[in-house]
Amino acid sequence: MSYQMIALTMFSSMMVLLLTGQRVFGVIGFVGAAAALLLWGDGGVDMPFNASFQLMNWYPLLTLPLFIFMGYMLSESGIASDLYDMFHVWMGSLRGGLAVGTIGLMVVVSAMNGLSVAGMAIGASIALPELLRRGYDKIMVTGVVQAGSSLGILVPPSVVLVLYGMIARQPVSQLWLAGAVPGLLLASLFILYIVVRCRLQPHLAPTLPEEERQHTTREKLSLLRAGILPLLIFFAMTGLFILGVTSLVESAAVGATSAIVAAWFKQRLTREVLQTTVHKTLGITCMFMWIILAALCFGAVFDGLGAVRAIESLFLDEIGMGPWEILLMMQLSYILMGMFLDDTAMLVIVAPLYVPLVISLGFDPVWYGVLYTITVQIAYMTPPFGYNLFLMRAMAPPEISLGDIYRSVWPFVTIMLIGLALVMVFPQIAMWLPDTFYGSR
Repeated sequence: MSYQMIALTMFSSMMVLLLTGQRVFGVIGFVGAAAALLLWGDGGVDMPFNASFQLMNWYPLLTLPLFIFMGYMLSESGIASDLYDMFHVWMGSLRGGLAVGTIGLMVVVSAMNGLSVAGMAIGASIALPELLRRGYDKIMVTGVVQAGSSLGILVPPSVVLVLYGMIARQPVSQLWLAGAVPGLLLASLFILYIVVRCRLQPHLAPTLPEEERQHTTREKLSLLRAGILPLLIFFAMTGLFILGVTSLVESAAVGATSAIVAAWFKQRLTREVLQTTVHKTLGITCMFMWIILAALCFGAVFDGLGAVRAIESLFLDEIGMGPWEILLMMQLSYILMGMFLDDTAMLVIVAPLYVPLVISLGFDPVWYGVLYTITVQIAYMTPPFGYNLFLMRAMAPPEISLGDIYRSVWPFVTIMLIGLALVMVFPQIAMWLPDTFYGSR
């Protein structure tokens, strides 16, 4: 059997086993370890063994639990709820204002956390019940929460971009800067869609009653203090890192420590909050670590077979595809894989294959990291098996059915496709900020 056929058999076996409902890390690790034993005999044992030590020696992975801890601490201590109260008062007089405020909340939460799961939890538990109680259309606001939460993997400090930077060996600071403008662009497009649609269909989003809008300027300004702490944490964490004062791990430690101090300052650092935060952090971190460990084993076998060179030769020499055709095909493959895998699994499986190919085609790997992340956002929300769809189904109130969730995402998926096309056609949307910042140094 040729090594191309062996690589294809490994990949197809993995996809078939994923359809059985087994855990992702178990399937990936099993296929990788079994292939190593079948190909190299007893010596194949060293491949998964060495992969585990490679993971344990991967110092930048310390950022994962620290970033996750920071986000859950701010969520569990109620600081995110304070933010929603601020948006509630300031945006309530605008038709669709609470939905616009929800997008604003998600952008701030993304800047505090870097994960879509935390944004989804906050949006489904805080914003969604309030929007439904105010008479907002359930299908529209379900889509708002899902679209807003997806920004968590694009707006810095994105954990996905950190992982991409580690695997693709690209500077995380440049990736964070590259993701900032596209993330704000998508948020702006979401807000524009909400405002225009609510103006055309006023019944979808009533304004707040007059008596609930009677706030003095002093009261509104005092509510702005709810946004000061998260912004201070964000600038302390990302600002020090981008300026070169702290390393990536030190920056994550600054964020986690700042979150504890913020909760203490708000007099909400209770034993229950700390215990819940640590428990959730441990669960999410272990999930990441197991998936990365399994994928490193799988990738080691793939690399040993020369699969990267085989794919490059197949597309460029045998099929004769152009660079942009290959790029579009890679983005489509991410959307298809998003039906079965989460972003971390896709990244650690495919990035070692795709990133060298992207570089050989002459594309900027930092720019491609942003394309990958936006495409993953789209895959998260694409029926029938998008990751965000089932998260929303688990967290949504009983009156929101799976059919409602499916119908809610299409306008926002379309907007994301427009955003992806803009970043592909105009790379400077992503590259202007890192080029400006690092070009001036």
